[in-house]
Amino acid sequence: MQLNTTTIKTSSDGAWQGDNPLNYAFPLLIVQSTLVLFTSRFLAFLLKPLRQPKVIAEIAGGILLGPSVLGRNKSFLHLVFPSWSVPILESVASIGLLFFLFLVGLELDLSSIRRSGRKAFGIALAGISLPFLFAFGVTFLLRKVVHGEERVGYSQFLVFMGVALSITAFPVLARILAELKLLTTHVGETAMAAAAFNDVAAWILLALAVAVAGNGAGGGHKSPLISIWVLASGVVFVAFMLLVVRPMMSWVARQCSPEHDFVDEAYICLTLAGVMISGFMTDLIGIHSIFGAFVFGLTIPKGSEFATRLIKRIEDFVSGLLLPLYFASSGLKTDVAKIRGVEAWGLLVLVISTASAGKILGTFMVAMLCTIPVRESLALGVLMNTKGLVELIVLNIGKDKKVLNDEVFAILVLMALFTTFMTTPAVMAIYRQPHGGPTRRRLQRQTLPLPETGNDDKLRVLACIHGAKNVRSLVKLIDLTRKAKTNLSLKLYVLHLIEFTNRSSSIMMVQRARKNGVPFINSIYRGTMHDQVATAFQAYSQVGQITVRHSTAISGLSNMHEDIYHVAEEKRVSVIMLPFHKLWISGENEEAATVENAGHGWREVNRRVLESAPCTVAILIDRGLGSGSYRLQEADESTITVAPKRICIMFFGGPDDREVLELGGRMSEHETSTRVSFVRFFENPRTESNDIALWHSASTCRERRHLSPTSPVISRDEMETELDEAAVTEFQRRHDSVDYIEKRSSNIADEVLAIGRSGEYDLILVGKGRFPSNIQRRLADHHHHHEMEHEELGPVGDILARFDEGIVSSVLVVQQHGSASAELSEALAIRDKEAMIVDASIVNEEISA
Repeated sequence: MQLNTTTIKTSSDGAWQGDNPLNYAFPLLIVQSTLVLFTSRFLAFLLKPLRQPKVIAEIAGGILLGPSVLGRNKSFLHLVFPSWSVPILESVASIGLLFFLFLVGLELDLSSIRRSGRKAFGIALAGISLPFLFAFGVTFLLRKVVHGEERVGYSQFLVFMGVALSITAFPVLARILAELKLLTTHVGETAMAAAAFNDVAAWILLALAVAVAGNGAGGGHKSPLISIWVLASGVVFVAFMLLVVRPMMSWVARQCSPEHDFVDEAYICLTLAGVMISGFMTDLIGIHSIFGAFVFGLTIPKGSEFATRLIKRIEDFVSGLLLPLYFASSGLKTDVAKIRGVEAWGLLVLVISTASAGKILGTFMVAMLCTIPVRESLALGVLMNTKGLVELIVLNIGKDKKVLNDEVFAILVLMALFTTFMTTPAVMAIYRQPHGGPTRRRLQRQTLPLPETGNDDKLRVLACIHGAKNVRSLVKLIDLTRKAKTNLSLKLYVLHLIEFTNRSSSIMMVQRARKNGVPFINSIYRGTMHDQVATAFQAYSQVGQITVRHSTAISGLSNMHEDIYHVAEEKRVSVIMLPFHKLWISGENEEAATVENAGHGWREVNRRVLESAPCTVAILIDRGLGSGSYRLQEADESTITVAPKRICIMFFGGPDDREVLELGGRMSEHETSTRVSFVRFFENPRTESNDIALWHSASTCRERRHLSPTSPVISRDEMETELDEAAVTEFQRRHDSVDYIEKRSSNIADEVLAIGRSGEYDLILVGKGRFPSNIQRRLADHHHHHEMEHEELGPVGDILARFDEGIVSSVLVVQQHGSASAELSEALAIRDKEAMIVDASIVNEEISA
């Protein structure tokens, strides 16, 4: 059926009336959008193990659907992507592009770029200048070799080639840095600042390129004054937006501030209309419409409640649906088959080499001049070579203006794909952190004559927080943990865990963050969660007279634990404190209390940290531990009155429980502010269980060992019992003010629940029990018949973590480091050595006799 493009209808009357929906604009657009989304998401899934940004999958998806692969079948191309439908698809995609560039402008903070200093500016300038110089030679060669390009003016072709070779993709770079755990490092911060400079320069160059291009091959017949008029009008437009529109948008943002407690829909609609009007004005001037949307985004105050609401309203629909259509439409225009012969493929290699060499060399040389180490300078060069969104916009405009023909367009799209694809593996190879064996650290003192560990009395703690709701309880827990005699006995490192998603507004988190170890107190983002967290710990550091070091981890939940490991190793901490993924929020009474679940993703973060952390891990199940934690005296702000906290140490035996003793011992030293009880559970002899084998495995039990015919036989259980007795004896000797309670019962689970429900204690300390005593094995057997809800907490921790059992005490579950009891291994090794010495002396006596 031959279609008349002037009479294309929007929708069909349906298949029952003989209409083919694919011959009508809207049904075909639905099919095209669905196909593009499924293809791009499938490719993103395949590329996820390679840590590739989503833009790679979206461009590759378009190439796959286009004339390069599936489109080689002409019947498929005419059915799904007929030529009359392409302008409709591109118009819808361009709306998405318009609003996406508005979001990029909304997130790009010009004041933060100014604060980045000369180093980032110099790196960005070198990263733009050298590729532009290289573009002179490449442009000359391409015009000579590629058929048809000689008709395009040299200056027009040069500007487009220079922009294409010199661009760095700011949003794509942010995601690559997040994947590589470099966002909050010196390299990441420098790269982001330089990319922000580069972004602004890219838009200026793009406006220049469009102004110079005119109508491509026909542009040479027009007066040069037209380009000057276009550029002058563009400058006037930018000045008008920044001097007139910006104060108006600041007023709108103030009207929608938290003090007014609402965001009027009229202001949202006004802003959305402003995006489109700005786009129309720049198109009218002769610059691309997206430039107007970008500049309008710059006029809105950064970090305001209004900006946050705008992002939430726009970004999911734009980034999730419309933007992939734009990338796919770029892929649909790319015909790899146009690159024919050895000569053409040689040009592709030349363009890739020139683009990469220009970016990497320019950035590397200036970074070295700025005294940045060689490895970091090289990594910066590779990072700045990231292409993406702006690159494709430039290429599409160049193709529309007939400056770039099909062959050059295909070469440059493949160049953008290749350079972006290679960024992640190249940086991983260059910037891979040297790994020695992890240093295992624990709290517990040596109670047997084990080798000296060189531990000083200063406790290093890494406290991880998700947000402001975790702060009060963790501050209280830290305050209880430090020794009362001196404030210098504890070093506190705070790691703010921020989930990095595929949402474009994650870039705002990057700009709010500071590098590891530098406080983010002076945040310009008032009223934000970051501000609340920073203010709380600043107050604690001043009132509690303790030094607090801040870090920020911006990462996906699937690999957040790697950030925690890295900071724990770097700071040599002895204990990592994590918030439980469920938070108990108190109401007017116990029945009104609610449970807030942070989600399965945060639970998995805790699981992974517990599996292989380099030190002791403690998980806090908070049921109001931090409530009423501090009261400042009016007369003297340095005086703190703290409501006494009642603490219970539950002891069953094993390395985790012995670790609890060390932590509980520290808390007991606060004699005026804490009252500590030590509850030791004993196994009832009448209920001996034969289910011990349930816990025995290669990693948790040791065969009986016969060192010699005369040496004693030492089993793991006997050694554990001896270590437990020694630890308890030492604890009682050091902390005689602690109430000592013994409990013998045939139903330990009920005893544990009774203590949790009684309300007698504010905080209960328990060990996870990975290497359990007999009594914990019985509890595990109990759980074998009643499925554990929180396996990562162990049998006792699981009982106390239940929020439907009426338990009112907060709980701290402690796990000693490592997959096996290092302490036990050391003790057994010493016993082996002692036994060998005894055996040798006996043999010597027999020989002498």
